[in-house]
Amino acid sequence: MAKHSTAAQNDGGEGYLTGQLLVAMPSLRDPRFAQTVVFMVAHTAESAMGLVINRPFAGLSFDSLLEQLKVEPWPPLRRIRIHAGGPVETAKGFVLHTADWVQEGSLLIDDRFALTSSIDVLKAIARGEGPRQGILALGYAGWGPGQLDAEILQNAWLSVPAEEDFVFADDLGAMWRGALASLKVDPLLLSGAAGRA
Repeated sequence: MAKHSTAAQNDGGEGYLTGQLLVAMPSLRDPRFAQTVVFMVAHTAESAMGLVINRPFAGLSFDSLLEQLKVEPWPPLRRIRIHAGGPVETAKGFVLHTADWVQEGSLLIDDRFALTSSIDVLKAIARGEGPRQGILALGYAGWGPGQLDAEILQNAWLSVPAEEDFVFADDLGAMWRGALASLKVDPLLLSGAAGRA
């Protein structure tokens, strides 16, 4: 079996959100993150990295991407959706996928999810192989030391458990409201102000 990194499994302690979803509060007005759902790839005291999973990447199809990269067979036997993963390094691709397929260089996030940034995963998918489910994110969201924790304290984000069916769901337009609904929250009733008892 190929070696894979388990760094994400071991970095997070209590209070860290690796492998969970961040859901933007309605008060979060930054156009890069308003009404987004972010899968947290890694969250430590030093940094955090996530992929926006509910924004399609406009103007690029999986087929045309594989054609540009000269990945065969073309057309591919399987396809995955392309997402706008975040504002950092938007030319770099990351495949968030089920952990049933990992290669050397894959990051095993937990026992359900993995991340691969090599072209090998795209080749496997094009051949009709590879992980059971996946999405390709161009770019990512990144936070420096303590930055995400501060945003959470300012009520910019809620966290919810990541479920495979939800992360790889087809209806991206309903994902943000669906994530809030899983917490039994109506976004119209949420306040952006932090309360103190």
